[in-house]
Amino acid sequence: MRIAIIPARGGSKRIPGKNIRDFLGKPMLHWAIEAAGKSGLFAHTVVSTDCEEIAAEAVKAGADVPFMRPAELADDHAVTRDVINHAIKECTRIYGDFQQCCCIYPTSPFVTAQDLSSAWQLLNTAQVPFVFSATAYPYPIQRAFYIHADGRPQMFQPEHARTRSQDLTPAYHDAGMFYWGQCQAFLDHLPMFSGDSRPYLLPSHSVCDLDTLEDWERAEWMMKAKLLAANAYV
Repeated sequence: MRIAIIPARGGSKRIPGKNIRDFLGKPMLHWAIEAAGKSGLFAHTVVSTDCEEIAAEAVKAGADVPFMRPAELADDHAVTRDVINHAIKECTRIYGDFQQCCCIYPTSPFVTAQDLSSAWQLLNTAQVPFVFSATAYPYPIQRAFYIHADGRPQMFQPEHARTRSQDLTPAYHDAGMFYWGQCQAFLDHLPMFSGDSRPYLLPSHSVCDLDTLEDWERAEWMMKAKLLAANAYV
């Protein structure tokens, strides 16, 4: 069996209540739950939370909340792997054994059932412990610079100051949307970003990290554009 686990605590500081804040007409959490349900991949879509209000919204969207997350796994220092492992153990106790798990972040409005399905197929065909969402940096990281206290810029890799963009190795980063894995690999604390894992690449217009209100506004405009484009071809 396969299970989707959505970790959604109630203590967001930078965007208060962001997991159930309205995002284009419905609570943010609903987008991830609906994508998991539409994929048809999961025996259960479970939300791990410490918040009764989030739990109620999760159930309303069609997810299960068979347990409440303990306080020690819901503070600012909680590690996602520990939260997922706790959920796997609780769900195994309640529902029975699961072979594969997908952690879907609750602030992932761009996640689609198709991406979840394609990433799952990659997990199986590559026979790896993990497949994670990733995307390319929009600009060569070899040209990155930092700023000294007196305002002077300094390149991290000055040897590439004159290297053509097309001659630089493309770089990618974790998209922070979903993480497929073998349940035992999660429980054994195998590293997510090792050479044994595989990235599932997403276009940059489907990725947005929601840490600030500016991020939120950008994500809404991105989603409006995607929906407008989709409707134009219906």
